[in-house]
Amino acid sequence: MTAEQHQIITRAQAITCGLPHSTIDYKIRSGGPWQPLLPGVYLTVTGTATQEHRETAAVLYAGPKSVITGPCAVRRHRLRSPGPNSVDVLVPPGVRRQDADFVRLHRTGRMPRTWFATGPVRFAEVPRAVADAARQFSTYEDARSVIYEAVQRRACTVGQLITELNEGPSNRTSLFRAVLTEVIDGVRSGAEADFRLLLTRSRVPEPMYNAKLYTLDEIFIAMVDAWWGEAGVAAEVDSRAYHLSPAAQDRDRNRHDMLIAYGVFPLHFSPRRIKHEGEGVAAEIAAAIANGLQRPRLPIVALPVDGDRDDGTGSWWPPAPMPALSPR
Repeated sequence: MTAEQHQIITRAQAITCGLPHSTIDYKIRSGGPWQPLLPGVYLTVTGTATQEHRETAAVLYAGPKSVITGPCAVRRHRLRSPGPNSVDVLVPPGVRRQDADFVRLHRTGRMPRTWFATGPVRFAEVPRAVADAARQFSTYEDARSVIYEAVQRRACTVGQLITELNEGPSNRTSLFRAVLTEVIDGVRSGAEADFRLLLTRSRVPEPMYNAKLYTLDEIFIAMVDAWWGEAGVAAEVDSRAYHLSPAAQDRDRNRHDMLIAYGVFPLHFSPRRIKHEGEGVAAEIAAAIANGLQRPRLPIVALPVDGDRDDGTGSWWPPAPMPALSPR
């Protein structure tokens, strides 16, 4: 049993296996071979408890219907999340156990209908885990990072996160709502958000963000972070966090070559330059726009990634609508 539970056992399980209370008490004595991790939950080996031990102990302590959520569940999906290593656990309203040590219990009438499991550890699907993590963060940067990570890695959709926002508890949602509003507006990473803020503060004309570019006969060219249609200028935020693999680098080069082939002026800016050389970035964009306006307008149609607006050169189909944010 303990091997299947990562060397964790409950007192009730030990008694079921035939160990008397006196033997259990002897094993968990100070300096004994077992370590109490939570009330009635023990680690049956010596040494420092790992995060795997802690999460296993958490679900055994919380009961058979419990499901881990928040940052720990996000990390179980191989996504990055700030936040402590304390374990957030969803439990039904009738559970009487209280928070203990590193475990925080969250009573809810919205217990997940489905979940993932690794051995005895049950954890929420990505949208619920991300939503619950975002609700507990106290800084905009932390909420932004966990939501963008999930969206960038395509672990969940913006629509799924909106559903979690609308259907979940209404408390502690201000940061969650603000970041989702930002994402709906077309910003897909923290670096892109900084880029958008830079453009707003500069005298550069407002672009279309996250624009999908097509020829007039509906051939897809590329998607770019910012697009100035009248000048045929595109800007890309080159965030190394998402472009380290050779395959990603090849896609970037191919996209760049496609833009050049159709006459687009593609500009590339690193997050460092956007943060520390904002005036220079804005000046380069302004110069490119000025040059682009000296030539005829390119026969390119731009479609926002989450919208149905066109740039006046053709009519385009509307994508599937995204769920609306409910009123506060």
